[in-house]
Amino acid sequence: MQSNNPVLSRAPQFTGGGYAGFDERGASRGPATGYGPSYSPSPQPSLEDMYAAPSATPVQTGRMTYDDVVVRTGLTLAVVLAGAAVGWFGDPLLWIVGGVAGLVLGLVNAFKREPSPVLIMAYAAAQGLFLGGISSLYEARFNGIVFQAVVATFATFGVMLALYRSGRIRATARFQKILSGAIMGYAIFCLINLGILLFTGAGIRGGFFGLVIGAIGAVLAALSFVLDFEFVQQGVRNGIPQRYAWTAAFGLVVTLIWLYIELLRILSILRSED
Repeated sequence: MQSNNPVLSRAPQFTGGGYAGFDERGASRGPATGYGPSYSPSPQPSLEDMYAAPSATPVQTGRMTYDDVVVRTGLTLAVVLAGAAVGWFGDPLLWIVGGVAGLVLGLVNAFKREPSPVLIMAYAAAQGLFLGGISSLYEARFNGIVFQAVVATFATFGVMLALYRSGRIRATARFQKILSGAIMGYAIFCLINLGILLFTGAGIRGGFFGLVIGAIGAVLAALSFVLDFEFVQQGVRNGIPQRYAWTAAFGLVVTLIWLYIELLRILSILRSED
């Protein structure tokens, strides 16, 4: 998945016109106008020293690194957890508002060309309220289900990361096209099913079909990690600006939340059949 934010690099060019230059030995030769004696206020590095100097690191050049992504993802997840703690013990109206706000902020962040740390953190807080609220409801009915869903979520993340790092799964153009279409189709189905459920109460919620739909959603969420990993790897490799580490963090957190919700639903269906 490639970012749609163009990254342009321009270096200033200095050619004569009164600017100080260097002779063949690398020593300053003063202004190029030829007037007055040569004067150098401070020793200038020789060309040999310049070539021998170590290359600038990504941090020094303001480029994104893996550490940037890890730190920002950790910060975003910390805000999610803080919001979840409030939603767990708060009024149901609070996490309903958080769910609506999280959906709106998620769409805003997804379509912004430039990442906004403030909006991403606001999304994390709103989604935390929502997750805390629904998790408390599931936990009240199925003791221990939240812990199971959390473990399954991060276990899936670890497996997908291992598969990607080993080269077993690659984000080829065909893979991205098929997965994007499948996710779009799944999202449309979920919206239609939600509308039917709200207005008629006859939507797919549990049973065999609910389990199948939940499994499809979980598989799509797991495969979405491949797109997130590809964005991070290509971003670091191509030296995109450091601020896009927030974009990577947002994508990873969105996928983690999606996968957690799908697994929570699957586990609830399985345990209700016991």
